[in-house]
Amino acid sequence: MKIRDIYETAVKMGMDKDPRGKSELQRILKRNREKYDSLPEKEKELFDRESLKNPYSDTRILVGDPDSEVRSALVGIDMEVGEVLLADRLRSSGRPVDLIISHHPEGRALAALNEVMALQADLWHRLGVPINVGDALISKRMAEIQRAFLPRNHERALDAARLLGIPFMCIHTPSDNQVNAYLSDFFARRRPRMVKDVVEALRTIPEYRTAALNRSGPAIIAGSPENRAGRIMVDMTGGTEGPQQILERLSQAGVGTVVCMHYSDKHRDEAEKHQMNVVVAGHIVSDSLGLNLILDELEKKGLEVIPASGLIRVSRLPGKKRGKGSGSGGS
Repeated sequence: MKIRDIYETAVKMGMDKDPRGKSELQRILKRNREKYDSLPEKEKELFDRESLKNPYSDTRILVGDPDSEVRSALVGIDMEVGEVLLADRLRSSGRPVDLIISHHPEGRALAALNEVMALQADLWHRLGVPINVGDALISKRMAEIQRAFLPRNHERALDAARLLGIPFMCIHTPSDNQVNAYLSDFFARRRPRMVKDVVEALRTIPEYRTAALNRSGPAIIAGSPENRAGRIMVDMTGGTEGPQQILERLSQAGVGTVVCMHYSDKHRDEAEKHQMNVVVAGHIVSDSLGLNLILDELEKKGLEVIPASGLIRVSRLPGKKRGKGSGSGGS
């Protein structure tokens, strides 16, 4: 495979599971094209032209030639300088590592994380929140996240990869779209009655079972295990946590239980204020599930996956072993 093939496969899979639908994504890409075409020539060189074909600003090839051939990739949730050095060490010990794939974004993909958050308004709208309310609430939160990430040292890991000559890319929202859709379909089929049933259902999924054994699995942080779950919202895509104010609107729209990757104490307090149940499924494990769904497709195309940095690698391909933690199974 080429790096470009991996990138395009991830973007396509993300679009296939995007809660906004394909027609809305095409409108976004068309709008980006119109914006680019209207710019003066001196500003066009600063425009992110990948946004003309990829609606996810947090998913990019960050280091290396997109046409480089890849046999194996070191893949993890957070690929920082230490993981770049690990890739180099594996290379020097005779294990090929042609590419580093990080779930969480680095470089310009991290700096632009706020741009993917707009999809949350569409997710809420599907649950009954007026789109004007969603747009107003998410735009404020997007500006907050932009300010938070602006002063970060975005290029540290990428500088290390450049110096060592190791290509580096990240797959964020496409992966999150995968886990969001997977769990939404899962709960629609299982229809758990009580909040405790939500947790028990999650533990039947291999990644969450492994996380539970590692004390990082699903937990109820708001509401009682004996509460009826009601309508379940899976909240696992859109960059990062949305505004806490949306919980009141979701409650009014009939959402009884939120299943998320992580929640701040302020979000938890707001959920309790509106009698909502919250199940934190787990951050790294949920990221693992979303990434695994893409990695399975890449494995079918011939990529060898070397799991690292928290990735609980579970392959769903026929004949593949299921891993019990990062670095084991499924590859």
